[in-house]
Amino acid sequence: MREIKHWLNGTAVPGTSGRHLPVWDPATGEQQAYVVAASTAETAAAVASAKQAFPGWRAASLSRRAEVMFRFRELVDANRKEIATLVSQEHGKTVADAGGELARGLENIEFAAGAPHLLKGGYSEQASTGVDVYSIRQPLGVVAGITPFNFPAMVPIWMFCNALVCGNTFVLKPSEKDPSVSLMLADLLRQAGLPDGAFNVVQGDREAVETLIAHPDVQALSFVGSTPVARHIYEAATAQGKRVQALGGAKNHMVVLPDADVDAAADAAVSAGYGSAGERCMAVSVVVAVGAVGDPLVAAISDRIGRIAVGPASDPAAEMGPLISREHRDKVAGYLAAAGAAEVVVDGRDAPISSGPGFFLGASLVDKVPTDSPLYTDEIFGPVLSVVRADSYEEALALVNDNEYGNGTAIFTRDGGAARRFQYDVNCGMVGVNVPVPVPVAYYSFGGWKSSLFGDLHMYGPEGLQFYTRGKVVTSRWPDPATSEIDLGFPKVR
Repeated sequence: MREIKHWLNGTAVPGTSGRHLPVWDPATGEQQAYVVAASTAETAAAVASAKQAFPGWRAASLSRRAEVMFRFRELVDANRKEIATLVSQEHGKTVADAGGELARGLENIEFAAGAPHLLKGGYSEQASTGVDVYSIRQPLGVVAGITPFNFPAMVPIWMFCNALVCGNTFVLKPSEKDPSVSLMLADLLRQAGLPDGAFNVVQGDREAVETLIAHPDVQALSFVGSTPVARHIYEAATAQGKRVQALGGAKNHMVVLPDADVDAAADAAVSAGYGSAGERCMAVSVVVAVGAVGDPLVAAISDRIGRIAVGPASDPAAEMGPLISREHRDKVAGYLAAAGAAEVVVDGRDAPISSGPGFFLGASLVDKVPTDSPLYTDEIFGPVLSVVRADSYEEALALVNDNEYGNGTAIFTRDGGAARRFQYDVNCGMVGVNVPVPVPVAYYSFGGWKSSLFGDLHMYGPEGLQFYTRGKVVTSRWPDPATSEIDLGFPKVR
C-alpha cells in the first residue's frame, strides 16, 4: 500500500517510527494509503533542516524571494487539475470544489509575491539634529504550521507563502487524513527555486504537534482547527515564549430579515450550508429567520435540498461529496437522532446514498431549533442546517453576539440601513452583507473573534506579514568628530 512520506531538506523521505495512520477514500470507505506518524526525533530533524536553511534564505534579496513566489504561483496554476484531483481523492470533496479552494490559495500566493512593496519600512530624516530614524521588519526564524483536513491545499498556502517570502523557513504538519497534497506543494516549491530545507513536511499526529510546540528553535506557530485544540496550542506555545495565531471553531449565523429576497436567501443558505458537505469553518450552520420570513424560507430551502446531487467526485454530476471519515459521519448523524423538540424537515440519513459505501450523509434541515439544543450550541461540521426563529432584529443580533464563537456571520436584507447597523453592532471577525460566506480576499486578513481566535493577529494578508516578522527601529547619527562631546542628559530631539 502507498506510503505518504515526509519532506525533509528538499526530498521525500519515508517514516521510521513504525506508527501507521490510515488514509481513507471517503467515497468508498476503503483505505487507500497510510502515513508513518513522525516521531519526536523525526520532527526535530525537520526543525533542524529549517534552522540550517534559515541564514541563507534570510539573506536572499526580497526580489529573489518574490521571484520564487511568482514561479510557485505559475507552477500551482499549471498543475491545478492534478492538485484538485489529489485533494478530492483524499478529502472527498468534488473536483470543482477542490479547484475553488485552490483558486483562493493562488490569490494568497499572488499577495505574497508583492512583499517587496508591503515590507517597506518608514524613514524619518533629521528626527533630531543630524539624527535619522527608520524602521524595518525582519523574519522570525523557523516557524511552523499545523493545518486541518478540510482545506489541505489552501490553508497551508495561507501560512507558508507569507512566512517564506518574509525570509522565514517553515515546517508544515498537515492533517493526517488527507496529506498527499502537502508533498506536491513541497515539490512545486523546490521546482520554483526554494532552497532545500527552507520548507519541510512532517506527517503525523499529536506527537509531532507537541514536539513543534516544545522545540526551542520554533519561533512561531500557526494553527487552524477546533477550538479546544486551538486553545491548547495557544496556551502551551505562548508559555514557551512563542508567537501564536490559532484559529478555532465557528457557529456561523445567517440572519434573514423579513424584507429579504427569499429565493436569494434560500440559494445562499443551501450553498453556504452544504458546500463541501458543511466541512468548512465558514459554513453557515444556523439560519436566523426573523419574523414572517421563517415559513417561506424553510420551504424554499427544503425544496432546493431535494435537487442537490450527492455522490463521489468520480461522478461529474455530483455537487456534494462524503464526509471525511466514518466516525465523523456517524457523529454528525447522531445530532439528527437527538433532535428532540426541533423539527427535522429533511433528514439526510434517509438519502439512499447514506446507507451505501463510503462516508456519505445527505443534506439535512432542522427547523425551530431551541438555543439550548446541541444542534445549536455545537460546531457540527457537517451538512446539517439549523433554523432558529427570532421575532426581531434585536433578538437575532443577540443570538449572534451571545454565541461562544465569532468567526463569520451574514445578514440578508434589502435595507441598507439595517445592514450597516448590523455590521456595526455584530461581534464577529468577518461579516457578509447578502454574502453568505464572507471569506476576505487575499489582501485583507482572515480571522474571527471570541473563541474562534487565539492570538492577536489574523491569518494571511497584511496581518499575516506582521505575524511572520518583527519590527526593529534604527536610530542613526554620523557626527563630525570635531563636535563630539559627553552628555549625560536625556536624549533630545529639539
